Amino acid sequence: MTELRGPVRIVGTGLIGTSIGLALARLGVVVELVDGNPDNALMAERIGAGSRQVEIEPQLVVVAVPPDHVGAVVAAQLDQTTAVVTDAASVKSKPLADARKLAEDVSRYVGSHPMAGSERNGPLAARADLFDGATWAITPHETSDPQAVDLVRRLAEACGARTVEMSVADHDLGVARVSHLPHLMSALAAGTLADAPSSHLELSGQGVRDVTRIAAGDPRLWTQIVSANSTALTGLLEQIRGELDRLLVALGKEEAGEELTAILGQGVSGAIRVPGKHGAPHIDLVTVLVTIPDRPGQLAKLFADAAESGANVEDLRIDHSPGRPVGEVELSVKPGTVDQLVDALTTRGWVVHV
Repeated sequence: MTELRGPVRIVGTGLIGTSIGLALARLGVVVELVDGNPDNALMAERIGAGSRQVEIEPQLVVVAVPPDHVGAVVAAQLDQTTAVVTDAASVKSKPLADARKLAEDVSRYVGSHPMAGSERNGPLAARADLFDGATWAITPHETSDPQAVDLVRRLAEACGARTVEMSVADHDLGVARVSHLPHLMSALAAGTLADAPSSHLELSGQGVRDVTRIAAGDPRLWTQIVSANSTALTGLLEQIRGELDRLLVALGKEEAGEELTAILGQGVSGAIRVPGKHGAPHIDLVTVLVTIPDRPGQLAKLFADAAESGANVEDLRIDHSPGRPVGEVELSVKPGTVDQLVDALTTRGWVVHV
């Protein structure tokens, strides 16, 4: 087993690079911070993600730069060091192809992709626990050195992630399904709101917020991501186009119920396949709705009262519709604990609906 000793050089101190630095700092691993933007590197250093001045040759280099530049930076690091090189890009085919054009030997390069992030970016958005419990894909190619693969696995585990190994092509199709396509669908839905009348937006509830939340990501960055994964996305978008045509035909019928039900049912079938908490299989939960006054301290009181019930809250979300003086907190729990949660909250004066 290859030991992660360090130093680890991180090239690119945005959200992902800085978070990797912070995670490794928890273990005392020496981290070198490199960034073409000196302000980003300085800020990452100031918040404890590593140092801009490390004189020791790195054992591992992590490339965390925008997708268009990954392959060139990987090749440069392979040329300049004897270290194992990995990257954190969300697409693997293009960086590998670019690196192969620029480097004679890519055996020390192993692609990887931590499946964690945020709509925010930059070093100040970074967190040491960003990868705790997250999936981290490792994508060796046919000439990757097994010891290099093992070292990248050690990196992911040191950051708190669980690893999954897959081919470059399989990874890119997988992220197209679970990340890139949802982002495009969210962007399309959000785009219809750009010129919507204000009276329509006043009807907004949690549903539209759920669907459009990820559309707030940086358009320039996402242009690079989806362009780099165009082959996988094209096939999926053609499939979606076929389903849209089917939906339009169904809506044009006087008796569309059966066809619409089939289309919506397919959505349910897909949704329940999404893994649940901690990667466990999907489980059906019951939602308990609690009306909460819009005053300081009310959320803390609700959480304390819920904890007193002994029921474990598996998930939650807050709906704050425009113009309402109260909000609604949705607490999701397992069916067997609904009654004890409802009884405890009702006894403490909360307005509860199931």
